[in-house]
Amino acid sequence: MTKLEAIIQPSRFEAVKEVLAELGVEGMTISDVRGHGRQKGHTEVYRGREYTVDLVPKIKIEMVLADNLVNAAVDAIVQSAAT
Repeated sequence: MTKLEAIIQPSRFEAVKEVLAELGVEGMTISDVRGHGRQKGHTEVYRGREYTVDLVPKIKIEMVLADNLVNAAVDAIVQSAAT
């Protein structure tokens, strides 16, 4: 058994969930998290003041898989979560 964790953009969650269901992944835990990668956040204007949003919303998927499903699940997540 292997624990697999993936952090993806919220807009890609449904696609990832569908692909994992097709592979036969029976259960997963989902958490709303915040972080930044290559995006480095963005700036917004609120009431005339500009501020930086460093941490953007993400979704963390955690699942425990049989060893024979791990490589297929990783490939499916990488392909379906790509933007």
